[in-house]
Amino acid sequence: MKSPYPPILAAAFALAAILAQHAVAQVNTPPGYDDVAKKSAASLNAERLRAKGLQSFYPANQFDLSGLPRYVPQQQVSGKLTIIGNNYIGNGRIAEWWKDEFIRFHPGISIEYDLPTAAIAHAALIYSDADVVMGHLPLFYDMLGFQRKFGYDPLDVMVLTGSLNVSGWGNAMVIQVNKANPVSKITLQQLDGVFGSKRAGGWVGTTWHPEPPYSRGADKNIRTWGQLGLTGEWADKTINPYGFSLRYNTSGFFADAFLYSSDKWNENLLAFGNYVRADGTIYGEQDQINDILMKDRYGISCNLYRDDSDNKVKTLAVARDDKSPYYLPTLDTRHNLTYPIQNHYWWYVNIKPGDKLQPKVKEFIRYTLSREGQDVIQRDGKYVPLPAEKVREELAKLDSR
Repeated sequence: MKSPYPPILAAAFALAAILAQHAVAQVNTPPGYDDVAKKSAASLNAERLRAKGLQSFYPANQFDLSGLPRYVPQQQVSGKLTIIGNNYIGNGRIAEWWKDEFIRFHPGISIEYDLPTAAIAHAALIYSDADVVMGHLPLFYDMLGFQRKFGYDPLDVMVLTGSLNVSGWGNAMVIQVNKANPVSKITLQQLDGVFGSKRAGGWVGTTWHPEPPYSRGADKNIRTWGQLGLTGEWADKTINPYGFSLRYNTSGFFADAFLYSSDKWNENLLAFGNYVRADGTIYGEQDQINDILMKDRYGISCNLYRDDSDNKVKTLAVARDDKSPYYLPTLDTRHNLTYPIQNHYWWYVNIKPGDKLQPKVKEFIRYTLSREGQDVIQRDGKYVPLPAEKVREELAKLDSR
């Protein structure tokens, strides 16, 4: 059957689907590792992902959603609604439950999902293959490509927060140290000093800013534990930073959080990527980072929070600045958005400023932000729903549309 997509996009979709379904994205294959073993490992990971998708990791009533508005249709809609992007809402039960519940409100609607990976969401938006897409914040060329083609930005509406500790479902981005380290908290400014370096500027979207604090000198670098207030044997010890390969989206999200989107990292950063071992198992970068941090008293890492994190390393409380409260990543601080390093997923719609949203798109987004739609996220038990105040902010984006 002929692909409905342009050849370049069709090829990108096919590759992205393979990587997402088999969870071997950005994997290096060691010498002597054959294709049969690789396929076996990929198949095993796909089965684990499907099994995890059916599990609920948090209590069904974990969050108070009483402040969210009930969904009341503003108008009845019909026709086909096409949604492309984030595979994890399909690996779990969110996509299915949203579809079933929305159709009960609107019997004339049909919903078609194409959910290989969030990596294709913005490409699908550019090529107008979906009514609405779900993805993370756009990368630089995602946004630049859209702007160059259409001359404006897409409409973005936040719909959910990543998980606390469920790998794959956007688990929390955290700062961790060896358990022997006396440090227990850190600010975003200090994180810039520890993980960042001298730079000429940083980005806001696709606009370069050369002024401070986007730019800064080497005098703001923090390279010893004494500069973070430790004394005695720690004072003159070099800080050893660990993190993700800079080609991973995760590194970009950390850079957005405290490096002013400059991507100018500490010159001593040791970065890791997934790879397949000779026995066919995948050695993930999260495990590699934890394993080296457990052995290095003077290490610090940007990593993703998991169930076993606190058994291996110490997770630091983070504050926006030295005048703000410090927060550890918990289900509550993820939900109420007080933990300063957050990651979310968004709806994106290609709509020209001043134009009106398609009624079916507007109604569906309104539904997903309602108490009923956010309760689906809660019942699925992996992602975290939004608090009422944030929901009101996102709904306001639809008011004039």
